[in-house]
Order: sequence, then structure tokens, then C-alpha cells
Amino acid sequence: PKMKEEHCLHAALLCLGVLCYSHGLATERLNHSRPSLHGHHEKGKEGQVLHRSKRGWVWNQFFVIEEYTGPDPVLVGRLHSDIDSGDGNIKYILSGEGAGIIFVIDDKSGNIHATKTLDREERAQYTLTAQAVDRNTNRPLEPPSEFIVKVQDINDNPPEFLHENYHANVPERSNVGTSVIQVTASDADDPTYGNSAKLVYSILEGQPYFSVEAQTGIIRTALPNMDREAKEEYHVVIQAKDMGGHMGGLSGTTKVTITLTDVNDNPPKFPQSVYQMSVSEAAVPGEEVGRVKAKDPDIGENGLVAYSIIDGDGMDMFEITTDYETQEGVVKLKKTLDYETKKSYSLKVEAANVHIDPKFISNGPFKDTVTVKIAVEDADEPPVFLKPSYIFEVQENAASGTVVGKVHAKDPDAANSAIRYSIDRHTDLERYFVINAEDGNIKTIKALDREEMAWHNISVFAVEVHKQHQEAKVPVAIKVVDVNDNAPKFAAAYEAFVCENARSNQQFITISADDKDDSANGPRFIFSLPPEIIHNPNFTLRDNRDNTASVLVRREGFSRQKQDLYLLPIVISDGGVPPLSSTNTLTIRVCGCDSGGSLLSCNAEAYILNAGLSTGALIAILACIVILLVIVVLFVTLKRQKKEPLIVFEEEDVRENIITYDDEGGGEEDTEAFDIATLQNPDGINGFMPRKDIKPEYQYLPRPGLRPAPNSVDVDDFINTRIQEADNDPTAPPYDSIQIYGYEGRGSVAGSLSSLESATTDSDLDYDYLQNWGPRFKKLADLYGSKDTFDDDS
Repeated sequence: PKMKEEHCLHAALLCLGVLCYSHGLATERLNHSRPSLHGHHEKGKEGQVLHRSKRGWVWNQFFVIEEYTGPDPVLVGRLHSDIDSGDGNIKYILSGEGAGIIFVIDDKSGNIHATKTLDREERAQYTLTAQAVDRNTNRPLEPPSEFIVKVQDINDNPPEFLHENYHANVPERSNVGTSVIQVTASDADDPTYGNSAKLVYSILEGQPYFSVEAQTGIIRTALPNMDREAKEEYHVVIQAKDMGGHMGGLSGTTKVTITLTDVNDNPPKFPQSVYQMSVSEAAVPGEEVGRVKAKDPDIGENGLVAYSIIDGDGMDMFEITTDYETQEGVVKLKKTLDYETKKSYSLKVEAANVHIDPKFISNGPFKDTVTVKIAVEDADEPPVFLKPSYIFEVQENAASGTVVGKVHAKDPDAANSAIRYSIDRHTDLERYFVINAEDGNIKTIKALDREEMAWHNISVFAVEVHKQHQEAKVPVAIKVVDVNDNAPKFAAAYEAFVCENARSNQQFITISADDKDDSANGPRFIFSLPPEIIHNPNFTLRDNRDNTASVLVRREGFSRQKQDLYLLPIVISDGGVPPLSSTNTLTIRVCGCDSGGSLLSCNAEAYILNAGLSTGALIAILACIVILLVIVVLFVTLKRQKKEPLIVFEEEDVRENIITYDDEGGGEEDTEAFDIATLQNPDGINGFMPRKDIKPEYQYLPRPGLRPAPNSVDVDDFINTRIQEADNDPTAPPYDSIQIYGYEGRGSVAGSLSSLESATTDSDLDYDYLQNWGPRFKKLADLYGSKDTFDDDS
């Protein structure tokens, strides 16, 4: 049997017929072997003999065009078996990828059609299996055979760039052809079939500054010396077109933003040739005078400018620094100015780039200069002392009014105002000095003592006469020069001890001296004994010539019993001019020592007591001391008893006493200030009061006949009764005691001092004037009013 191959193309694809025909349609025969005795040979293109076996049935396999949009399904191919006699007993079956969905087969004719539009970019090929079976029994008549249907590509995808926008940088003034950036596009079509994926790049916008390589998409510079300062940013549009760039191809575009980066190709330049500035002479060093600025169109480190002063008569007076934030040169004062000395200065300032690119050194020099003229303005300055400080000397104890020294200040201004001087009293609290306000002479007010204060540090003010706010201050140090006015003295309060058994010429103490005066009037000290005791038989003195002296024993054998204390006068002289001396007394005690010279006792009384007092005498002395102590104790006890009250008041013995107040009463209406009941003596009825000064052995009862009547008005009888009771009382002490009488009595010739009952007496006094004293004395006026008033009231 023999299988034949047929191909049909749809009318819509006739335009591709030539291409498909030139392709040879890539015929491929699939034969399933059957036993056959016949065979034939075919020659290949190169003369090779090919052997082909006889197949049972064959069919065709070709490409199917993608993206077919016609009304009828696309005929893919036809299956036919040589055992098919056309009676319809053979049934063709199709299985595999897309069978029954995308690809369908006519089971009678064996024609295969594609029912759906295919997209090669989604799937490039399908694998199917064909088989011929008996229609009635479904018995396979041929073994199944597998074949491939490939989707043929068409140009249906435009090129696409990886990014919609690109950004690139290139240095300004780059050479022509400098690579900027490479852009790449991709095409989803089959690159192995035709030119559908063959891309060509071109530039649509950005000419004539840039160009693009057609095959690689590399963008390069097309013009030399592109200047960033003229134009910094460029927008370029690149197109990628398939079909090799021929007409009918699809295309895609992208935008590329290219920025020129800066290089140092411009030197700094001052906008003017001369700068005018001014500064006051009162300005302090470091103060800003003015600013200059050189313009550099470059940016970043390429535009950094450094300023310096390279010439001018003000190089020593001014300096310039760079403000890198504003790119300005700051002119500052370096030293103090004086308008009266120089009124103007000139500077030559240079501005230079910090970073210079060697490629553009030919464009240089990368620096510029400018002249800066500075005018000094006159200012009202304070006075100026001729010296920054003064040091004077004056002798101590100098008389009041002694001239110490002179300070001098002047007005630096052209007016040359007069100056007045004064001392800052905060620096001379004790007021040792005074200054002449006109000439600046400093004098002493009182004597100075170097030993009290060796230096005096004061401050002197100088002010202008007509401008008191303009003042200057200068320190003045005054040294008090020492004179020999202090005699030397012992360096300490010396007390020496000498042993009773001391040997002759034995040293027992070394002394030294101090002098408050300066060293010139102090050491060397000279030690000596007074002339009157220079031949002292007990002690002698040796000057060591090193400002110390040694005291030695002149004889042997001292006795504490005879004399335990010696006073040795020593004369000390200093080396001043004139020399001064003083006599100091050294106390020397005689002590008992052992054989080695160690002190045992310096108490002389111990020997005297042992030698002159017996044991009985000591006991008598102690007895006297004890008796004296007993007497003192008894005396103190009696004193305490005398301070106790002499009269004992029983608990029921209640007595009212007269109470005296220092404040005045509130008039006659004040009835609370004085209680008249205090004059009453309830104890006057009793004839006996207990005594406290002695302890009675029995209670004495006064005789009934001697007791006065309760209402007795005879004071004489009352007193006599009390005296008789005291005389007859055996418990009464033999001395007078305090007797308390609270009863005034009646019938006194002098009359009562009280005015309580005066209103009822016949008095010739007229108290009518009390009526005119106001309401506060109304009560008093009613009590002492005229008799007619009382009669009227009654």
C-alpha cells in the first residue's frame, strides 16, 4: 500500500504562498511497515541511493499558521490508508494534545482541521496520535502513529524595551563617540523564522547631540564640547523596529534623559575690579570687615574657591577666610587699628579653584584677583595709659603724703581731651593711697607696714573730662620696701631643763630666733649675754654663727632644794641697718636625773614635805579641812531653812490679800478692776496663828480673856493683845517675826484715805464740775454731786 500526501492552504494565506513554496513545505512521510516484497530506489540530491520501505498508510505534517482569523477552520492535513476502499468501513481516530478541542478529524475522510486561533508565543507545537480502525468492530487496522503539528510564526509582536524611561550621565565636553548608555529591546516573535524578531535601533529625538548604534542600541555623543553651563539636560527618544527595519515592521520606543555632569572647565571671576570697605578703629581683632565673592559657574568641588591676600599694605592688619557655604571671602580685622596713625589700607585678594582638572589646564589660569580698599573710621576712644601696668616702691613707715609714683594717660583722639584720675576704692579698701586727679601722682595717706602687707595692688581710672563714659583702667602694684623696725625674738617659747648632776660645759639646749623684717634686715643673728651677767657662775652662752646659740652649764652640782628655777636673759641682735636687739628670758628648771642623764622629776616640793612635816602634822591638817567642810554644810542648811515662810497656814486658813495692778481702771464704771473684799480679814477673829519657824512640843491655846472682840474698833487693844500672846507663848522664838495685819481700824484722827464713803460725809467741797466731764464721769458726778441733787433724787 502506498500513502499519498496532499496540502491545502487557505486563500487568506496566499500572500505567503511564495514563502511556503520556497520552503519546500518540508514534506515528511510517515510509513508504518507492512511486509512487502517490492521496493524501489530513489536518488537523493547528492546522488545517494535511498531505500524506502513500503508503508501501510501515510499522511502529511506541516505548519499551521498562527493568528488565523478566517470564517472556516484551517485544514491542517489529511489521513488516508491504502486499505481504505472508500466504502466507509474505516474510521480515523485522532488523540493527543488539543485533540477534539483545537484539532478535529473527519473520521471518514481523515481531514484534520484547527478550530481555534493559535498563538505561537503561547505554544509553538502540538503532539498528536492518529489511528485507523474498523468502523464496526473498532479493531485497529493499523498501529497508532505519532506526529507533530508546529505553529508557524507571523510578525504579530512589536519590540519592547526593558524600561520605559532611562537616565544616564556623561561628562560635559566629552569627545565625540563617548558611550553614554546602551538600551535593549526584545521581540516575542520567533527569532529563527524570518525577520520578525530582527531589530534595528534608530534615534527619533536628540539629534544632533547624540547618536545610536543600529545593531547594539548604544547611545553615543555626536557633538564635541557640549557645555553643561549652557545646557545641562537632554531628552532622547530611541526606536527599535523589527523586520530588519524595513517597511511593514513593528516598532517600540523609549525615552532617555541624559544629564551632563560638571567638570572644572571655568575659572573663578570677580564681577568687579575694586571693592570698597570701611571699619571703625574701635573694632576688635576678629571682627568682620566685609566680603568679596568670585563667581564660578561650575558646581560641587569644581566650583570651590579659596581666597588669600597676596599683596597690599594691610597684609599685617587684615586676614581673609573662606565661607564655603556661600563661597565668599570674609575679610577680618587681624590687629587693632588707629585712625590717627593710618586712615586707609589696600589689599590684593586672589580667588583660586581648589580642585583643578589637568584636562582643562589650558583654559587657565583658574584664579582671579581683585583690589580691596579699606577706610578706617575715627571713633571716640577712651584714654590710653602710656604703660599697660605700673610698679612703684615706697618704704614702710614713710610719712603720710609721701609720693609713691605717677601714672599718665592721654586721649588718643584728635580732640586730646583733658584727663582726670581716680583710684578704684574696691582695690584700696583701707585707703592707704590717694591720687592727684590732674597729674596722676599717687601718695600715701598713712604709714605702711611691710610685715602687715608687702604689696598693694590698686587700680587707677582715667576718664575724659567732658566724656565721663570714656574711661581706662590700669593696674598699679606698690611694693613696700622693708626697713629694720622689728627686733629678733625667740623662735619659740623655750623652757630648758638641767640635771642636778650636770657636768661643767655640758650643753643642754639650742635656741634660735625669728625676725619679722626682710632677710636684709634679719639674719645673721648674734646671741650674747647682758654685760651685767656675762660672768654668770651658773650658765654660759655660745653663738653657733648659724642663727642659733647653745646654752651650757658653767659649774657642776645643782640642788633643787636650794633653787629649782633659773631665769637667764639672752640678748639677740639682727643684721639690719641700724641693727636692732632684744632681751629674751630663758627659763631653766633644775631636775633630778639618773646616771644616764634621763629626767626623773623636776618637783622640788617633794623634798621639802618629806624633810619638814611629820605624820602628825599631816593628820592635823586633814582634820582641819574636814571641820571646815562640816561648817560649810551646816551653814548652807540653815540658810535654806531661813528662806521658808515663818507662819504655817492651815488648809482652812484662807486669806484674801490686796492685789496691786499696774494698769489704770476704766473709770467709775469699771467694777472688775478692784475687789473691795480684800480689805476684810477673816483671821482677825481668831486669836492664834500656827508658827512654822519652830516645832512646838504642844499646842498653845490663847487665853479667852485676851481675845479681842470680833467687831472691836480699837487698834491699840488689838495690837497689845497680839504682843501679849507672843510674850506668853512658850513656843515663840526669841526673835521678832513677821506679823501680818489686814485690819485698818476705825476712828483715825487723820481720817480714812478711802473715798468709798465720802459721798455720805458732810464736805464743803463742790464737785459740781464733774458734771461737765462727760458721760465717762457721770457715775462719779452722781456720787459726789451737791446735796440738792441727792435730795432731788430721793
